[in-house]
Amino acid sequence: MKKASVGLILALSFAFLPLSAHAEEKTPYDLPWERFSIQVGPFFSVLSDTVTVGSEGTGVAINLERALGLETQNTSFRVGAMYRFGETRRNRVDLQYFYFNREASKTLGQDILVDNVAIGAGTNVDSTFNFQVLKAAYSYSFLQDDRMDLAASIGLFIMPIKFELVATGVGATSTELNFTAPLPVIGLRGDFAITPRVFLRMNIDFFYLSYENFRGALMDTGISLDYNPWKNFGIGVGLENYRLALEAEGEDYPSIDLEGLVKMQFVGVQLYLRYFF
Repeated sequence: MKKASVGLILALSFAFLPLSAHAEEKTPYDLPWERFSIQVGPFFSVLSDTVTVGSEGTGVAINLERALGLETQNTSFRVGAMYRFGETRRNRVDLQYFYFNREASKTLGQDILVDNVAIGAGTNVDSTFNFQVLKAAYSYSFLQDDRMDLAASIGLFIMPIKFELVATGVGATSTELNFTAPLPVIGLRGDFAITPRVFLRMNIDFFYLSYENFRGALMDTGISLDYNPWKNFGIGVGLENYRLALEAEGEDYPSIDLEGLVKMQFVGVQLYLRYFF
């Protein structure tokens, strides 16, 4: 009986060892950082843009809103997605897309010089300024617990930009600036769990380069607040401040064939719905 009892105990021990090890390997992820999320919603912004077409001395900076009548306020659509991978969810990729498409017609109140061509006051001018932003980023969380997730990031802003000006009547002329600006950025990101349902998120991305006849700078900062009243759905509001300046003569920077200056700044608020798991 003793031998049988010892044998039974040993058999049960070996039978449960793999189950215990398996249970430890499959311990559920117990931090509040979701693996995937997607958010969509309207983006309300106030813009200020300056464009110079032509090399230094042959063109003057045109404030698009003041000189050409483009609206300073714009409403567009914005979508973003995020995915964390790995067991610890420290690795993360983000994608975002939004755009501004604006057109205006105005009779000039002052003389302007565009690409070495003078356009006099009183001339009717039709203008277009389209600007898109596609952002892709990878980040790694160097500090992560149940209250905060802090990460360093690298990414790329891809920005197709189109500016077109057509003057009609006496002294009719037209000019166009059309290029795509791919700008690499480095940044920091922080997510904070205020409560199990409320999250504060912040980020900053930065780019600067001066090379031969090209100079470029970008700074993008954002803060948002998420509220998740349902299991897989939530709502949120975000504030963003974006500044971009590009100045070039030719093709010194890859994919930018620009002779002139583009400055763009906007402050925007987004309201969004989000799905996550």
